[in-house]
Amino acid sequence: MKCNVGGADRAFRTLFGAIILLVGYFGIFSTAMTVTLYAVAAVALITGLFRFCPLYLIFGVNTCEPPMKQRLSSR
Repeated sequence: MKCNVGGADRAFRTLFGAIILLVGYFGIFSTAMTVTLYAVAAVALITGLFRFCPLYLIFGVNTCEPPMKQRLSSR
């Protein structure tokens, strides 16, 4: 898998996933809503930690910065 989730995007996904996980754990929701929150948190955390998002691949989005060698040779 090639990286397609960049630094700021990765930080946001990880923070968002952690917050949603905590809301699901400490919130007073129905079982279905809690499971939904856990699923959303899991997707956010996994895509943030592995730096790969399948939807980005489908839509051709890439928020990763190119490696330093490629950035220097493009100037």
